[in-house]
Amino acid sequence: MANDPLAALVAAVQASPKYRSVSVDLIQRIGADELAKRRSLKEAIKATKDTLHQIGGAFLDQKMPYDAWLAKLRDAAERGDLRAACWEIIAHHASTRERLPFLADFYAAVFADLPPVASVLDLACGLHPLAAPWMPLTPDAIYHACDIYGDMMTFLGAFLPLAGLRGTATTCDVTQTIPAQQVDLAFLLKAIPSLEQSDKTVGRRLLESVQARHVVVSFPGQSLGGRHKGMPAHYEAHFQELIAGHEWHIRRHAFPTELVFVLDKG
Repeated sequence: MANDPLAALVAAVQASPKYRSVSVDLIQRIGADELAKRRSLKEAIKATKDTLHQIGGAFLDQKMPYDAWLAKLRDAAERGDLRAACWEIIAHHASTRERLPFLADFYAAVFADLPPVASVLDLACGLHPLAAPWMPLTPDAIYHACDIYGDMMTFLGAFLPLAGLRGTATTCDVTQTIPAQQVDLAFLLKAIPSLEQSDKTVGRRLLESVQARHVVVSFPGQSLGGRHKGMPAHYEAHFQELIAGHEWHIRRHAFPTELVFVLDKG
């Protein structure tokens, strides 16, 4: 390992509990870029961790007790009270937590005017699949979720059947590999700004390449600290840049902490 700086970097990053379950491919890609730019291995390790924090770590509570959560969800499913348990767990992820005050209104707006949705692809999903009980999906719906955290995907894979859903939850780095499933609806919620921290081209590539008839893409309306700082106007302009040249039909919805666009790709 002494003669392999990238292997040393990956080992150092994975030694941190916060990044132990992150996709190795993602760590290697960011780490290789940082090693080429930094003066030392120590600087490259710190820069890699900083980027991983911006991509995903900033949104997570320090401890994610997946085994305890799964037991709570199983018990709630048996009691027919799955929504209450999902609501409690969703609050542990900053991105989905911000959506809780208007959760029902969010899905009413998103699914309005859509044909029946029997298949979903949730990109860079975080804990968003736990909101499936609020989604008006068809009874036989298939739900595919992906994110960079392996332990989170194992947890969500066990959750899906409890919500009456078939599907998969897989570890993936969507900046490198865009899932190829053909679906009725894809979610890309507040993910583009974070993903663009490591790849400035990923937003447009995802919107163009995802195999979905409809795409729900959203942007944060405020910082994690609650400051607006002109963010809605900034991200609305950025979204227009991402879709420039495409004849997609778009519906726009503005929520207190989130700017949402529903794309009809035909």
